[in-house]
Amino acid sequence: MNDESRISVLFICMGNICRSPTAEGVFRKMVEDAGLSATIEIDSAGTHAFHSAEPPDGRAQVAAENRGYSLKGIKARRVVDADYERFDLLLVMDDENRQVLLERADAAHHSKIRLFLDYAGGDSREVPDPYYGGSAGFERVLDLVESAARGLLAELQQKTGSGDA
Repeated sequence: MNDESRISVLFICMGNICRSPTAEGVFRKMVEDAGLSATIEIDSAGTHAFHSAEPPDGRAQVAAENRGYSLKGIKARRVVDADYERFDLLLVMDDENRQVLLERADAAHHSKIRLFLDYAGGDSREVPDPYYGGSAGFERVLDLVESAARGLLAELQQKTGSGDA
């Protein structure tokens, strides 16, 4: 992060079409609602390039829209080396993808790589991949993402002194 007044967050899953774009869309709305869009930069990516340039999974889009979140304009991309330098937080949906990032990143960036659900305060550590399941899996992802996004926003508001969650 070059500008001390800005915080940058990258949400990461495997293919960047289900969990991480959902996290991006949910967190973006929460940040906008809190009036912090100028302070917090948000993006998402995948550890693999299976779906590069594709929009989020249609089921993820429908589930998000049903809760008032938009995933429009998000296109899948793979994490690139510059992301380790560019982003202050690289928030991963599961341990497998966290391990991939830790193996690829210089040790100087390891402290930025965290499990997203660490901000949820519950017992769950991982956001399960809903890709091979039905709509209930996408609803579960939204439940977990909303909880973690609220916790993340509260922490970032404390760090920036920008109000209550």
